[in-house]
Amino acid sequence: MTLQERDKKVIWHPFTQMKTALPPIPIVRGEGTMLYTEDGRTFIDAISSWWVNLHGHAHPYIAEKVAAQLTTLEHVIFADFTHNPAVELAERLLPLLPANQAKVFYSDNGSTAVEVALKMAFQYWHNIGKPRTKVIALEDAYHGDTFGAMAVGGRSAFTAPFVPFLFDVEYIPAPIPGREEEVLARFESLLDENVAAFIFEPLVQGAGGMVMYEPEILTKLIQAAQKKGVLAIADEVMVGFGRTGKLFASHYLTDVKPDLMCLSKGLTGGTMALGVTTCSEQIYEAFLSADKHKTLFHGHSFTANPLACTAALASLDLTLSEATKTAIQWLADRHQTFAKQLVQHPVVRHVRQRGTILAFDLHLGGETSYFNNIRDVAYAFLLERGVLMRPLGNVLYLLPPYCITEEQLTFVYQQIEALLDTLAKEV
Repeated sequence: MTLQERDKKVIWHPFTQMKTALPPIPIVRGEGTMLYTEDGRTFIDAISSWWVNLHGHAHPYIAEKVAAQLTTLEHVIFADFTHNPAVELAERLLPLLPANQAKVFYSDNGSTAVEVALKMAFQYWHNIGKPRTKVIALEDAYHGDTFGAMAVGGRSAFTAPFVPFLFDVEYIPAPIPGREEEVLARFESLLDENVAAFIFEPLVQGAGGMVMYEPEILTKLIQAAQKKGVLAIADEVMVGFGRTGKLFASHYLTDVKPDLMCLSKGLTGGTMALGVTTCSEQIYEAFLSADKHKTLFHGHSFTANPLACTAALASLDLTLSEATKTAIQWLADRHQTFAKQLVQHPVVRHVRQRGTILAFDLHLGGETSYFNNIRDVAYAFLLERGVLMRPLGNVLYLLPPYCITEEQLTFVYQQIEALLDTLAKEV
């Protein structure tokens, strides 16, 4: 029995209509940017396996560190106990974040990092005796698939069955170029004494279609929020650790800092699951009390898992190396050059780039959405040519590991051009 056949008997895959989906592709090995299949095919992982992989698959340095930790301490309860990997990671991470970030709370993934931030924000107001119950978010946002994270995400086909169970959220449009003043005015009209927090994906909305906007308008939105005491939550799950060109997207902001930050995905270099929520000293102090009811009652069995923290420390070593800094700049420059070619193509619209993230819309006429057939055509075309990309509807994007080579990146660009030429002929 093949791996595909065994899979079909027992597995339910994410974001997959199991009735109509093609059999999943069995991957038996990864190395660098490459994935190797059971039947001998290879794929360039041009999307970092859902944006998590920073330094390449099966990185020997990360593997070495995790293997050593595995023979020392694999896990311990994190209530009433601690360990060096968790403390060291927090000690090294906080100085890299905006200067107001003071404490680290560990969880399991991006969704839980957002859940923790929301609970911190709501309970902050409860603890200081001024409860607030509203959140403002961006339209078409994606913050995860747990209930709190879904509630502050955009309402869509993905959340439709659960809408009766989600708390109400006020939305503003993404402040894309040309709409800044309109969005700021809308935002200011929503701010009142019942708004607890404003949550946002800084500069790039990932699953919403790689929607990009500028630091200047985000700075104004945060300033407006903080004038009203509203807490600003930066969800850097996707954009953290160099994806936007800076180590964190929040470093593009001027004169403002988020009150809370959410990190995951690239945190461990894609090696294993780990989430982090950081907060300011002001928020942390609201939970310090002789009254145990003011405790943050949140935790996970695998909170601050030593193996995951060790992987994160190893990934951080690589991320902060001069080689990676050079690779990030090189990748951003190559994307910028390729973007100039893309804008000339007749089936391409709205080319956009921020650091190592390059995205554009495929336009063949008619309506486009996540469920548009263009997505399936583009996905299959590229996959047949050895390139793993997973379009968001008609939005095609590139977000490769930093270790991608000149030869590999050129090949990916060439296959994208071949796709565009094929689509143009069909039109």
